[in-house]
Amino acid sequence: MRLFRSLASATFAVVLVLSLPYEVMSLPYGAMPHGRVQPAKPPSPEPFGAQCRIRITGSHVTAYCHNPYPRTDGVSLHVECARWWDLDTDGTRVDAWPAMTVRLTGRCWEEVRSVWISHQKR
Repeated sequence: MRLFRSLASATFAVVLVLSLPYEVMSLPYGAMPHGRVQPAKPPSPEPFGAQCRIRITGSHVTAYCHNPYPRTDGVSLHVECARWWDLDTDGTRVDAWPAMTVRLTGRCWEEVRSVWISHQKR
């Protein structure tokens, strides 16, 4: 009977020690485990850039740029004409403030080859 009690106590102690996580068993006496520290994530870039819709009607170009972001966007319309003698144009920069829509226009004498909008943080 005495052997059974000591064997039961020893078995219980072994089961208890084996059920503990490894981190707790490897700590010095009296130390408490702590959570792991995650490295700081770099801040995500601030969203920027007005969303522009461009319409070409014959030789006329119209662009509407809406800025949904909190930072001002300086937008400019660039028109490249199809004919070699027709002057390409780079429009003046217009500030699109937050929640503002701006209208940009340009034209060629004949056909339009390409149109694009440039953006600048203000």
